[in-house]
Amino acid sequence: MMTISLIWGIVMSVCCFLWLILGMRRRKMGEPPLENGSIPFLGCALQFGANPLEFLRANQRKHGHVFTCKLMGNYVHFITNPLSYHKVLCHGKYFDWKKFHFTTSAKAFGHRSIDPSDGNTTENINKAFVKTLQGDALNSLTEAMMENLQLVMRSPVQPESKMSAWVTEGMYAFCYRVMFEAGYLTLFGRDLAGQDAQKALILNSLDNFKQFDKIFPALVAGLPIHVFKTAHHAREKLAEGLRHENLGKRDHMSELVRFLNDMLFTLDDMEKAKTQLAVLWASQANTIPATFWSLFQMIRSPEAMKAATEEVNKTLENAGQKISFEGNAICLTQVQLNDMPVLDSIIKESLRLSSASLNIRTAKEDFTLHLQDGSYNIRKDDIIALYPQLMHLDPEIYPDPLTFKYDRYLDENGKTKTTFFYSNGLKLKYYYMPFGSGATICPGRLFAVQEIKQFLILMLSYFELELVESHVKCPPLDQSRAGLGVLPPLNDVEFKYKLKHL
Repeated sequence: MMTISLIWGIVMSVCCFLWLILGMRRRKMGEPPLENGSIPFLGCALQFGANPLEFLRANQRKHGHVFTCKLMGNYVHFITNPLSYHKVLCHGKYFDWKKFHFTTSAKAFGHRSIDPSDGNTTENINKAFVKTLQGDALNSLTEAMMENLQLVMRSPVQPESKMSAWVTEGMYAFCYRVMFEAGYLTLFGRDLAGQDAQKALILNSLDNFKQFDKIFPALVAGLPIHVFKTAHHAREKLAEGLRHENLGKRDHMSELVRFLNDMLFTLDDMEKAKTQLAVLWASQANTIPATFWSLFQMIRSPEAMKAATEEVNKTLENAGQKISFEGNAICLTQVQLNDMPVLDSIIKESLRLSSASLNIRTAKEDFTLHLQDGSYNIRKDDIIALYPQLMHLDPEIYPDPLTFKYDRYLDENGKTKTTFFYSNGLKLKYYYMPFGSGATICPGRLFAVQEIKQFLILMLSYFELELVESHVKCPPLDQSRAGLGVLPPLNDVEFKYKLKHL
């Protein structure tokens, strides 16, 4: 037994030695500084995953604004100088932004590739998203979302004693259930079988979504979903509810869902359903925590609450809208929603403090990347990455960067700021990037902001709001989801609400 153990020990030692000699990448002339890490394949992944911001800051101090790290078998070139961001985007012809995103989607949601080059669709999927999430389609989505939010929030008329009672709930849990139900109904329509069937579907879908979303970072990292039996079952159940025959039992589906179903004509019914699941995840996974942070930061800042309440009241008055539990629902046009700079600033500042997206592009060929800090040789299939949280929390760009300032994006007249932000005395072209950039910018970003704004309008209109603990500390960000977008809170915060006496 000892002999076998000794042999295995020798074999493993030899393998590690060979990896150190042959498997480690060597930095070539003109390439960025290189961090291979000490663990085969993983490289620096564990250190990066533990705290991406501090990991990147440490390497920035060590190597400068451009450096390469091995992460999960990939070589990732991090560009950390925001003055170079626009220069990265100017090299678009050398990048394949679709490869990583389409591969990750297929792996996480279980559908075949939706890259047109693979022959499963003749349409450009990104153009399809833009067509069905912006322009006239955005008007329809926004109108439906406002109606569905009020359907969820405005419960049937209750006795006076119940209407005046405070309800205590976790704020993140509240935002999760309200935004999930309203968002689900907006995209996939209402159940023709009635309210009871619809409520049961939403509750089951919400539970399954939470189970699946919990392990999403592991799926992106490359782990197979079969390792997570509960989450795998949850994903299949979610997809089952989005099959064509089940969507046929629903009314008022969004143009996006109908268009996507028709476009992916080569996929079978279950694979189409799994692409619809990808749409559901994309519409909820970042919007829900973004809604929480916007509500939380607003409530804990008396100045923000006062300014937001005054803006909402003024907007409703100018629109001739009356707040009522029994009468007509509130309805605001795109023009009216777009003319609310205080809410815009609150949402932007909340996203600045909580977003941690990783903007990724894959090199299609060997080329030289020309940046503000110099020129660097990049190898084919390497990854170029921007991590905007470094910029969002840079004190030179944003003074006192960890403090929520509701008016950071407003000018002295309370209008949207039109002046620029600077780094090293130079004007920045990109200074706010929670939704990505260039070809990879989120096509649903306009709808996401409108959803959050509508939510805040309705919360301020219908409810009195208070934190249970008035001086509660800001909960830490859940770093396990770094790179995926807006980070949720690591712990929930209790708040209380009750219907206003109107």
